[in-house]
Amino acid sequence: MDNITLIAAISIFTSGITIAIGCIGPALGEGKAVASALTSLAQQPDASSTITRTLFVGLAMIESTAIYCFVVSMILIFANPFWNYIIDHAAGK
Repeated sequence: MDNITLIAAISIFTSGITIAIGCIGPALGEGKAVASALTSLAQQPDASSTITRTLFVGLAMIESTAIYCFVVSMILIFANPFWNYIIDHAAGK
């Protein structure tokens, strides 16, 4: 296996692990946040607007970590910075 194939295999594997962990963590966090918000709404229905607004801000913050993992994964697959380094050294530059 040459260097380019090795870099491609490692990039694809790392991308898959990044997406797997980057989706499981925020999904569990969002589930816990929604469950807590529903419990709070059941106990204090008068504060529903405040709880809902805070919930949506929190969900956006949690979801941003999944989006960052997706972006890192796409960079590893399509714009890997190691490709140019390996290709330049393979060409003898």
